[in-house]
Amino acid sequence: MAILEARDVTKTYDTRGVETPALRGVSLAIEPGEFSALAGPSGSGKTTLLNLFGALDVPTSGEVFLEGQALGGRSGSELAALRLEKLGFVFQAYNLIPVLTARENVEFVMELQGVKPAERRERAERLLAEVGLAELGSKRPLEMSGGQQQRVAVARAIASGPRIVLADEPTANLDSTTAGQLLDLMHRMNRERGVTFLFSTHDPQVIEKASRVVRLHDGRVAADERR
Repeated sequence: MAILEARDVTKTYDTRGVETPALRGVSLAIEPGEFSALAGPSGSGKTTLLNLFGALDVPTSGEVFLEGQALGGRSGSELAALRLEKLGFVFQAYNLIPVLTARENVEFVMELQGVKPAERRERAERLLAEVGLAELGSKRPLEMSGGQQQRVAVARAIASGPRIVLADEPTANLDSTTAGQLLDLMHRMNRERGVTFLFSTHDPQVIEKASRVVRLHDGRVAADERR
């Protein structure tokens, strides 16, 4: 069964009375264990599609499914619970909580899940070590480099044990060397932990590393390449 599936999905935005189509009848299924990328130029619809998959937005028409269950018609609290239990997110701008330390940022989602403090701390410290930041657990985001912040974001994304991690342009604010290191880290987690990743990107490094590349153009799937 696909982890995520879009069936004939459209998305239209109304900007000052002018309708702008972002997605035009997209159908796509993401399978367990994939390391996939949605690729395309700005305005192609890749971030819009990622947001629909992440239950952060709703389609104008069509349906999105998470593990075979339709997301349409669910309340905001139901969607929030699904995101908390089944989805991990990595954003271009890191989105760490600035007043929390690295360890506390990783613990945050587990706290929302009701994980006990001792277990949260142990799991967070283990994950920070796994992403190469064992010594930075007490540092706050502004005391870390961009690459280090994004590693914390990856650790946070998988701390809750999600079915899939959605990563929106995760390398956009990083230099090529740091971006390559981050990709290697996520690829290793994909292989060793079985974490499914879906990227929205125009970064050639991400596209080269992905085992599947879905290319979008003008809101439609233009190509679907498996490697």
